[in-house]
Amino acid sequence: MSYPVPLDQVEIEHLVKKSRFIGVAQKVTSREEALAVVSSLRARFPDARHYCWAYLIGDPSAAASAAANDDGEPSGTAGKPILNVLQHKGIGDVMVVVVRYFGGIKLGAGGLVRAYSHTAELAMSGLKTHTQVRHEQYRVCLDFAHEQIFRHWLFEHQGELIDVDYGNQVSLHVGIPSAHSDAWVRWCEQHQYDTHQLSDGIAS
Repeated sequence: MSYPVPLDQVEIEHLVKKSRFIGVAQKVTSREEALAVVSSLRARFPDARHYCWAYLIGDPSAAASAAANDDGEPSGTAGKPILNVLQHKGIGDVMVVVVRYFGGIKLGAGGLVRAYSHTAELAMSGLKTHTQVRHEQYRVCLDFAHEQIFRHWLFEHQGELIDVDYGNQVSLHVGIPSAHSDAWVRWCEQHQYDTHQLSDGIAS
């Protein structure tokens, strides 16, 4: 499975009735990374009133993890609207944080939803993406005479050579695009290679 993920970070700013909204969109691949982003923005903008956020990790059509936080704004007026924008963009491994400086004029629940949604939309609209392909990781052992043939097959099928060890045989740690996993199994059986799956991984 492949899907677009952020290639860079976008930071935008706009004003709503004297409140300053700063939107930051970027790639994250875990909750720990997401919370670290929030912490870094708290340090950059220490006098802001709110640091509201949402993230979506994994395939956007079936996210492995998603979360949102209102950070003191009325429930459902900040984090959820940000997450709603993310869910309609079809981009995976993405986070948006909206930093708010209160301008002294209350926006009301509807105004807050519109302001946070619009800030998230502006940040996401400026985000560049690239396609990320899921790889399944394997360890395969083969004779030295087969190494070049193997490397050629790997190249032809957009595989990734992660690591190689030389002993009595060549031991290779590889990433195979999920789209080619069936062909990989058949090819290894045909050549009687000793192989086993390690885990699923992600590679660009």
